[in-house]
Amino acid sequence: MNTPNAPHYFLPEWIQTRTEKIDTEVVIYGGTAAGVIAAKNLAEKGRKVVILNPARHLGGMTTGGLGWTDFGKKGVIGGMSYLFYKDLGDYYGLEEPEWLFEPKAAQAVIDRYAETEGITVYQLQYLDQVKLENNRITSIKMLGGLEVSGSYFMDCTYEGDLYAKAGVSYHVGREANSVYGETINGVQYRDKHQFSHFVDPYVIPGDPQSGTLPWINEQDCNPSGSGDHRIQAYNFRVCMTDDPDLKIDWEKPENYNPEEYELARRWFNSEKDWYNEHLRDPDAKPGDRLMKFDILRPKTAGGFSKTDTNNHGPVSSDYIGANYAWPEAGYQEREKIFQDHVTYIKGQFWFMANDPSIPERYRAGYARWGLPKDEFTDTAHWPHQLYVREGRRMISDYVLNEQDTQHFRQPADPIAMGSYAMDSHNCQRFVRDGRVMNEGDVQLKPKAPYGVSYRSIIPAKGECENILVPVCLSSSHIAYGSVRMEPVFMAMAHSAAVAADLALESTCALQDLDYPQLREKLLAEGQVLEQKAD
Repeated sequence: MNTPNAPHYFLPEWIQTRTEKIDTEVVIYGGTAAGVIAAKNLAEKGRKVVILNPARHLGGMTTGGLGWTDFGKKGVIGGMSYLFYKDLGDYYGLEEPEWLFEPKAAQAVIDRYAETEGITVYQLQYLDQVKLENNRITSIKMLGGLEVSGSYFMDCTYEGDLYAKAGVSYHVGREANSVYGETINGVQYRDKHQFSHFVDPYVIPGDPQSGTLPWINEQDCNPSGSGDHRIQAYNFRVCMTDDPDLKIDWEKPENYNPEEYELARRWFNSEKDWYNEHLRDPDAKPGDRLMKFDILRPKTAGGFSKTDTNNHGPVSSDYIGANYAWPEAGYQEREKIFQDHVTYIKGQFWFMANDPSIPERYRAGYARWGLPKDEFTDTAHWPHQLYVREGRRMISDYVLNEQDTQHFRQPADPIAMGSYAMDSHNCQRFVRDGRVMNEGDVQLKPKAPYGVSYRSIIPAKGECENILVPVCLSSSHIAYGSVRMEPVFMAMAHSAAVAADLALESTCALQDLDYPQLREKLLAEGQVLEQKAD
């Protein structure tokens, strides 16, 4: 895998010695779609912006395979977030926004945004040091030596690396329900994406002394609602095709470990006819597509398709338990975790399409698909972005939580709206009564679209005064499961950019920014701050 034409998170040889010291107005660390949206908004206001991107590509998950947009209620997506989907519609020659799109389409739009005059992009820049003075960041230094100073900073990474190094308070893992008066945080044992019937967890079936299969805890889970260090599983959102002119058949990964797939073998050979239950069309024939092989537009002339393929069911592409270290890991450790996920998920698809122990009806369903030759052409057609569903979460003066999503309270200073379900993927596997179980999956719709407080995207008073955090914002684990959607990240980043522009005028601490003035500007730029119909 250590080749240029392969997916990587970090390679030491990417680091180039640089001695430049650059001064700008706003420094954005993280080239996610949120980071690019914020930069474009600021540049269009005449501000000088530098994006320092710890990756080879801009756009994060938006360009990294997540083409089946989790939007919740479209009517609360406004401003530059809405504009992005409108520009995707333009890409396809449509008059309306496009919410289902190929990775290469998103990449074209994001790259064009990054070319806006006033934006300077530095790729493959990994944070090394943060310099602070009087509770403000003065400059940040990258591995290799590049140093960038600015008046205001923005952390648009999925991990929250910049604000963590700046000493801002944060949390990793699941809070207990008691922390914020919630009901569905912490350990949650539920029936979604669950083993519906008995599957043996032991290496030698029926023999606890033989140990458990990989990533299965031998002990039962902790009590419901209790907090722990676990986070929801990561995967890749894999773009697939069934077009024979584009399709690359599944290849067995170099470090393929058959033990990783024994659980899948047992599940797919178990008594219940899972296949029939999980086809979109109940009358579909064996070999037709499976759930969460979500079809993207446009279909090719021959009627073939591309997908955004996500996790589904008790055993799928989520690598449950393998990601706990990611949020606070160093770059080389993250590279190892990244490669472990590549190997596991590639292996899962190869296994399902080829292993003779898998019933033919399942093999046919998976073998129909492969990687498309025209996507991710410089990373061996595999997505460049690991789906980091949850990293650090800031703890500020307003922590978004279940009270907000269920409208027991609403902030007086909204800067964007969320509306998607509180959606946590599974966090662990464990043994109960001699059978394997999943734990952590929660899916609960909010009562209605809810506001995200300005205070949730800035540190608490008394902490860093000049950093905005529109991605790893201040939120509980379960509320983050709702707000963590790409359209909302972009909306919050747009608002963060407007706040930075206003703060530049007065050089004030972000905590002292006049909210009524911010609100007026946001509404003028098309942001949606109260619920409206789709």
